[in-house]
Amino acid sequence: MAHVTLHNSAGYAQQIKARSHQLNSDEPASNGGQDTGPAPYELLLAALASCTSLTLRMYADRKGWDLGSIDVDAHFGRDEAGLENISRTISFGNPLSPEQLTRLAEICEKTPVTKTVRQGTAIQTSIA
Repeated sequence: MAHVTLHNSAGYAQQIKARSHQLNSDEPASNGGQDTGPAPYELLLAALASCTSLTLRMYADRKGWDLGSIDVDAHFGRDEAGLENISRTISFGNPLSPEQLTRLAEICEKTPVTKTVRQGTAIQTSIA
């Protein structure tokens, strides 16, 4: 379904390939990196935000709803007990009815990345 490769030759800077696309990941200078790209948790949030927006756009297009722009603001954090949490706020460029907003909020809970993060995913690691 999805596949990426990553190359790291030294330091914390990572070169990631996904199909014909390339992007970098790194740690900020405050964590010893060179800040040449988003940090891993930022990439996780980007995946969640992107999937949220794409899913909402697809749903609205099928319904014939004109959302205008879609903005997703996502945050990752830990509470005092060390429990991790993600929050996201979605806003739209066009006014929508309360019923539309309620339905879109329900759709947000059903996006593929939301479901993967919520239910957890088995990860198998092999060292070549």
